[in-house]
Amino acid sequence: MFNKNLTFATVILLVVLIMYGLRLGIYLFIREHKSNSFRNKINNERKNSSDMSFSGKCSTWIGCASIYACEVSPLFFRLSNGTPDNMMAYLGMIIAILGFLFESIGDQQKFNAKKKNPTSFVSSGLYKYVRCPNYLGEILVWTGVFLSGITSYKNIWQWTISLFGYLCILSVMLSAVRSLEGRQNKAYGNDKKYQEYIKKTPIIIPFVPIYTFGAKVKV
Repeated sequence: MFNKNLTFATVILLVVLIMYGLRLGIYLFIREHKSNSFRNKINNERKNSSDMSFSGKCSTWIGCASIYACEVSPLFFRLSNGTPDNMMAYLGMIIAILGFLFESIGDQQKFNAKKKNPTSFVSSGLYKYVRCPNYLGEILVWTGVFLSGITSYKNIWQWTISLFGYLCILSVMLSAVRSLEGRQNKAYGNDKKYQEYIKKTPIIIPFVPIYTFGAKVKV
């Protein structure tokens, strides 16, 4: 459909998104079958949603699918509008690649650390520099996708759809960071090493002195 409009940057971005989807699916599958705590969490969520009506489930599925479609729309608009590669396309491509690597490495390092010591918080690897490197990677992936399409939007609707998708995933990830902070505060709040760790390690952006999203620290 878009063979004639494919460029180096769009091909790389497509590959990154395909790898992103495959990696996330495989990681969650392995985590569900190897992590008892994660499996219990998933089972509880399934029980909680069992009373939801079919129409409610369909609305949720359609809503999630629509948001994902909006998230990838910058790439679609770049292809459909036939926009050639430029600096924004290359910048977005580089940011998306870095985000994918950050997220993949962060997830793997956490998985390995939890395998060795399931009851301890993770502070090694990328976690020495930022407390949520996997969430940061997710944000970078979609920031790169959004930026790659900025010079290709032709009307207000393309801008609106793309911006809506980006703001949705940004809101979801920042909410996830705050939720994780609360769970970790509850689990490790009495650990002096954890208290020292969160006071000196930024929560989401390395070297930027933002250490909390407001979740209370259990002391």
